[in-house]
Amino acid sequence: MTGPARSILITGASSGIGRALAIEFARPDVRLVLIGRDTTRLSEAAAACRAGGAHVETGIIDVRDRAAMHDFIRAADARAPLDLVIANAGISTGLPAGALAEDPEAVRGIVAINLLGAFNTVEPIIEPMGARGRGAIALTGSIAAIRGLPYSPSYCATKAAVHLYAESLRGALARKGVAVSLIVPGFVHTPLNENLVSAKPLAMTDERAARIIRRGLDRRKAVIAFPRLLYWGARLTTVLPVRVVDFFMTRQHVDVPVTRERMSS
Repeated sequence: MTGPARSILITGASSGIGRALAIEFARPDVRLVLIGRDTTRLSEAAAACRAGGAHVETGIIDVRDRAAMHDFIRAADARAPLDLVIANAGISTGLPAGALAEDPEAVRGIVAINLLGAFNTVEPIIEPMGARGRGAIALTGSIAAIRGLPYSPSYCATKAAVHLYAESLRGALARKGVAVSLIVPGFVHTPLNENLVSAKPLAMTDERAARIIRRGLDRRKAVIAFPRLLYWGARLTTVLPVRVVDFFMTRQHVDVPVTRERMSS
């Protein structure tokens, strides 16, 4: 008897895009390794994936814990080589209406999860995949990384860093046969932004987002950006006069909840 044909690890798999992606990939020939912090929600996600026929392993781990992430990912890879690792875990924070500066502790919390958490997910798998000469790594960025938004400076900064990290890895790892994909979503209906007070143009369900991402990853696309209209609109703001873009952006009514996450778990 042979094992699953494809082995996939996903962080932030207990909710939102991560959960939807896990369910989207769930097939009888797939082994899913799901990482999350909420035991109940991760168990529910795992059950949904098993219902789809997938072989599922779970890890209750905080992506801020570098040692725990390293040991878990290396052990999962040793049991069955990982074909795809998706660094998806992330949070949001920003400026409540009327605030001028972000909470410094919240800023460090989002850096620890969105950026350091991505490093902690990707670093353990680079050498094993490189040694095998195959595999794929994906990182979840955001259209908000393309042009800084005045109401969520640190979120934009962390996602912009993820974009540059993915781009840098892509060139370095291509020589070793390892593909790197950058996922660039717009507004997706998830717990991440359910309390965000803002216009959400072209927002979509997490199930639809997962289908788009899965198709892109199956094709080993370098950049998986959606919705395309919003993506190119954001790109356009980078070539328009800065003062014009700032003028319109600062006049949007936006209220971003402040995360309670901090640097350490």
